[in-house]
Amino acid sequence: MTPCWYEGPLASFDTETTGVDVENDRVVSAALVVQETPRSVPRVTRWLVNPGVEIPPAATEVHGLTPDHLARFGRWPAPVVDEVARALADQALAGRPLVVMNAPFDLTLLDRELRRHRASSLARYLGQRRLCVLDPRVLDRHLDRYRKGRRTLSDLCELYEVELDGAHDAAADALAALGVVRAIGRRYAPRLEQYSLPELHARQVTWHAAQAQGLQAFFARNGSPEAVDHNWPLRPGLPAAA
Repeated sequence: MTPCWYEGPLASFDTETTGVDVENDRVVSAALVVQETPRSVPRVTRWLVNPGVEIPPAATEVHGLTPDHLARFGRWPAPVVDEVARALADQALAGRPLVVMNAPFDLTLLDRELRRHRASSLARYLGQRRLCVLDPRVLDRHLDRYRKGRRTLSDLCELYEVELDGAHDAAADALAALGVVRAIGRRYAPRLEQYSLPELHARQVTWHAAQAQGLQAFFARNGSPEAVDHNWPLRPGLPAAA
């Protein structure tokens, strides 16, 4: 009997950055975790980047990567983002779903770094291959939409009883997000098993758009001018990001 997707091979991707602006901030570290089954030892690939720009103290407080450390041990961005994009393309070629917590942030930031340093894009690296993305935030919000409270990775780990050892380390966060997706799959198996992985990816596009619309309405009611992007798992490229 073929195991359910949440019991089979999964990969997970995460970044740490100089900030939260996907158009202008930079990657300082990244990690890809691959695990064949829930009981398999995960294979972890890490990248450390010297972004060549100022690193705000607030960002260092989050991930602990100081400018001196990155200057000594980080590599220049161009070869790193090339390696990362090729590694994600390899996952698509292998048909392995890619877990990305808040995918529009990490995948869009990687895309902008590729445009900035490689005059390319994530879509070009993927070619005809298609990523099947699983976003624990989108899945959890859809499947338990009326639960109150925050839905950060730490919150989801607590809710789904997944260990998070070293939050805001790219590898630790990627491994924890992978565990959360497996736990979501098990908890909501009757509702998720009706979808193939490509169908589940497509459903998340719709679910995220609905979630963004709801958040936009909440901001409007509270007089906030903040705009919410409806695109998932990647925001469209802007000319200024090239």
